[in-house]
Amino acid sequence: MPRLNALALASLIALAPLSAIASQPPLSTHAERSGFTQTGRYAEVIALCEDFARTYPQMVRCFDFGTTPEGRPMKALAISASGALDAAAAKRENLPVILVQGGIHSGEIDGKDAVFWLLRDWLADPTKHAVLGKQVMLFVPVFNVDGHENFRAWHRPNQRGPEQMGFRVTAQRYNLNRDYLKADSPEMQAMLRLVNTWDPLVEIDLHATDGAQFQHAISITAHPVNTGDTALAQVGRTLRDGIITDLEQSGFMPVDFYPSFVEYDNPASGFSEGVPSPRFSHGYFHLRNRIGILVETHSWRTYPERVRSTRASVESLIKHIAQHGRQWRSIADASDRRAAALAGQPVSLRWKVLDQAKTIDFQGYAYTRSPSEISGALMTRYDETKPQVWRVPLRNQIAPALQVTAPKNGYLIPAAWASLFQPKLELHGIQYRRIDNALTDIPVEVFRAGKAEFAKTSVEGHQRLDLDGQWQTEGQQSFAPGALWIPIAQAKARLVMQLVEPQAPDALVAWGEMNNVFEQKEYMEDYVAEAEARKMLAQDPALKAEFERRLAEDAEFAASASKRLAFFYQRHPAYDRDLHRYPVVRVLQPLQ
Repeated sequence: MPRLNALALASLIALAPLSAIASQPPLSTHAERSGFTQTGRYAEVIALCEDFARTYPQMVRCFDFGTTPEGRPMKALAISASGALDAAAAKRENLPVILVQGGIHSGEIDGKDAVFWLLRDWLADPTKHAVLGKQVMLFVPVFNVDGHENFRAWHRPNQRGPEQMGFRVTAQRYNLNRDYLKADSPEMQAMLRLVNTWDPLVEIDLHATDGAQFQHAISITAHPVNTGDTALAQVGRTLRDGIITDLEQSGFMPVDFYPSFVEYDNPASGFSEGVPSPRFSHGYFHLRNRIGILVETHSWRTYPERVRSTRASVESLIKHIAQHGRQWRSIADASDRRAAALAGQPVSLRWKVLDQAKTIDFQGYAYTRSPSEISGALMTRYDETKPQVWRVPLRNQIAPALQVTAPKNGYLIPAAWASLFQPKLELHGIQYRRIDNALTDIPVEVFRAGKAEFAKTSVEGHQRLDLDGQWQTEGQQSFAPGALWIPIAQAKARLVMQLVEPQAPDALVAWGEMNNVFEQKEYMEDYVAEAEARKMLAQDPALKAEFERRLAEDAEFAASASKRLAFFYQRHPAYDRDLHRYPVVRVLQPLQ
């Protein structure tokens, strides 16, 4: 199919529904009736959910999976022509499940209107039922419900339509697409319970991106494609590339990377594609040995075109799952077994994008860069009347930035910290066991931080913490009753390590949940330290030699009274040995 001019295509899409308003079919949306210039309120989602289930009771089930902080129901639809409309039936019939997630950012609401439109057409068409019978679609029209009802114009100033929309964050101002691993919000907690119940093979998260002005209508990224389990990564690549091909044939000009410039506002800097951390939806699901897909329509395309390209993406996914879903589910199940055997193997917690780049043709517009009389900054101005091919670098080669060896047995959470970890373990469906008796003389590895750096500002209500250190054997340790044992031999081993390993980007400790451990609580007065230092120098020639060497070789140390006194305090019996000592330990022998 030849590529259509994007604005012309959007006009065609918008005009068609306007001409047929008088004869709109049942189950149509406010968006359709407005010619995709507007989007409906959440009351419409509630009504449509119930109306679809009433109209197609053998193929659609409408249910609540949570309640928002403002008391609104979180709605989901289960859709399948097989009649398997609950998780137990889907599992019994070995049907792959796809989770279609709309409105995690409620200003980016393309997915809600696109998928309701798709469902209306497909359910009414008996020729589509064979495809729908080979899977179960779990559709969440709006994840961020309270944010959806924070509704007005200009909530998405970088976006062309709809006329009004919801807001990016929840009523408690959580960004849900930063909350997948830490799971602070009630909405995310409800979502994770839904995921644990249904265990979707593929999650597809529907967004609209910000950014520059260019011709490409949509980006499709997926994980795993180059990390994690090798066989599952091949499935991820195959599925991503299949959706890309389908979109190309429909004239949408997709790209397979997130189109954000390396240098803000500078097209010549090109693009970089790495591995997202598990705070993001598409960085989370591959840690469960499942596939996460991120759909980002381009905010500068009109709303009619964005809805249409989103619909085409989900439609493509449905077709690929119908064709390959059972086989891919078998591969995912096998990856569960391989993940359960990661003990003692290297596991990457962070990734970096290499400098190596390839030059790509990117469909942009003519632009100029000149100082602004408003801001004084160098600004880029685009001319959408002049399409232009940009020859720009794309950096998408990755390498581990932090790799650690998985523990041979597992992790032990002391009783004092069980209340922090236990709810998170349950939300993520991680296997653990409470130890109700005291444990004595357990050989362990301990992580001590050589550097503990607190963030200067808060993120998502947390003061984040960056740790540098290493695991080391420190003999034996005893534990009070109530400790939690997390075996590494489980399918979610990679997820366990991202939650528990102290240097993982979204570990609980990295989100500042354990900052007390890294704050000094006791100290030695300077006059006491002075007196004790003289005794230590007189009694320990090796210490005296080390101190004098530091004075000679380290000018900053020599010039700092506090560092010189700290040198002695840190070697004194009074020093707090638990400062900078991560409380979670690795156990060196199997726990019975």
